[in-house]
Amino acid sequence: MINNTRFSAPWFRIFGALALALSLVGLSACSESKPAFKGVDITGADYAKELNLTDQNGQVRKLKDFSGKLVVVFFGYTQCPDVCPTTMQELAEVKSLLGPDGDKLQAVFVTVDPERDTTELLKAYVENFDASFVALRPTQEQLPAIAKEFKIYFKRVEGKTPTSYTMDHSAGSYTFDTQGRVRLFNRYGTGAQALADDFKLLLRK
Repeated sequence: MINNTRFSAPWFRIFGALALALSLVGLSACSESKPAFKGVDITGADYAKELNLTDQNGQVRKLKDFSGKLVVVFFGYTQCPDVCPTTMQELAEVKSLLGPDGDKLQAVFVTVDPERDTTELLKAYVENFDASFVALRPTQEQLPAIAKEFKIYFKRVEGKTPTSYTMDHSAGSYTFDTQGRVRLFNRYGTGAQALADDFKLLLRK
């Protein structure tokens, strides 16, 4: 026997309205919890948790020292011909694009070439892009552990002379929010405007 039971029109409209309202609430909650980042969202990642290294002024710095700021951590070396200066220049541009919030951005450059990158050289290098930028110099013994913690790659490539070597290394960077939590992995070549858009989203949360 076929059941021909039907909802009356008023009840059908009420149920339909409720279903629509609930779906909109769900979409709203979803959009609020998942911002449309251009970088890779790694919120909650169980790595890249801490730095404890000496900066270009001889001071030991930790991530918590930059509490209240967006921190971008990039690994490179001062004799890098392309990736490193491009990334650092982009971060300087991002600071400008953020306008009044530019002071809330802290770029941190970690050298993968402590043999040649002295604190004096690092100071001149990062401050050439922006006076607020920080450079960190791990010892040769610290470097492997830091690379493992941040899941970055580096390898020395020998040159024609003992000091003319180059360094292969990961090209991306990490962004930490104002509470010190790792949030984004920024691919190399993302561009200053895309980075600035992501940082604005993080500053609004």
